Amino acid sequence: MPTDTPTPDTPTAPARPAAVLWDMDGTLVDTEPHWIAAEHALMARHGASWSHEQALQLVGSALPDSGRLLAAHLAAEAGVHLDPAAIVEELIAEVVRQVSASVVWRPGALDLLRALGEHGVPCALVTMSYRSLAGTVAALVPGAFAVVVAGDEVARGKPAPDPYLRAAELLGVDPARCVVLEDSAPGVASGEAAGCRVVACPHMVPIPPAPGRSRVRSLAELDVDALGAVAAGRVLDTLAG
Repeated sequence: MPTDTPTPDTPTAPARPAAVLWDMDGTLVDTEPHWIAAEHALMARHGASWSHEQALQLVGSALPDSGRLLAAHLAAEAGVHLDPAAIVEELIAEVVRQVSASVVWRPGALDLLRALGEHGVPCALVTMSYRSLAGTVAALVPGAFAVVVAGDEVARGKPAPDPYLRAAELLGVDPARCVVLEDSAPGVASGEAAGCRVVACPHMVPIPPAPGRSRVRSLAELDVDALGAVAAGRVLDTLAG
């Protein structure tokens, strides 16, 4: 008689993540050079130096934290006192302008996003950029993201778990069954603190190995089945060795 109980010879569907939670800057789109260029321009206008190494230290950080650091640097080096929030708004406006003119997608990002949609895996965009920039990017891939969590919509930004916990809450899924895609140390820490499985795809800064942490050179190395395996507990590290 017919039965729904699988037998040893019955093929089972591959595991799927409950959701995939995407970082934006440096993971989905290559905006980090825009942020760095905007920081250099800000400093140059006020007669302060700003090195590439200093800029890299801000990659993935919450924007209020970056604004405070930049304000302190301007005050110490050039005697210029600016409101950290005003600094952030100026940087965002410049990055929005550059993204609106031309956007560079990270390798493999659009193909992976499309495949997840075809398999019915919900996606969220979880970024420390503010809604004005996050909305600009999300609008370039209509319907791809069921949820957008922006940096100005959470009490604590990355590396705190709040952004990824909020995304999982809005999607109605268990964070432990979600896979986070990240390129920065603060973002990886945020996803791991939220209890998600994390796949690090380093871009501007290296991400060290850690127990339970997956790492890839490019999102082009990933597909829906690979993310399902990660969600089920497999560690994928193509950067090891």
